[in-house]
Amino acid sequence: MSRTRKKSKYKHTIINNKKYFFYKITWFDICGDSGWAVKSEFDKFIPSIMESQGYIYSKDRKLLRTFASHDANDELFGDRNVYPMGCVIKMEKVEN
Repeated sequence: MSRTRKKSKYKHTIINNKKYFFYKITWFDICGDSGWAVKSEFDKFIPSIMESQGYIYSKDRKLLRTFASHDANDELFGDRNVYPMGCVIKMEKVEN
């Protein structure tokens, strides 16, 4: 009896038999300003909340590594980012 594989409901790519899932990542981006500001202006100065999308290459307690492009025939990755995990607010797996 042939066994059929259940299709993943999440967007992914397979490179050299390894599956990489696609995520929407929400993260804090630092803000900087070299000008002068009074206390009330400085107190309102907060990091930007950013959203990025990409395949998760690796993740541990300290770092999240992503890529958005890859070679169809080889382990060659492009559009790469590395996020400190302390800046990551939320990670959502993207459905097909």
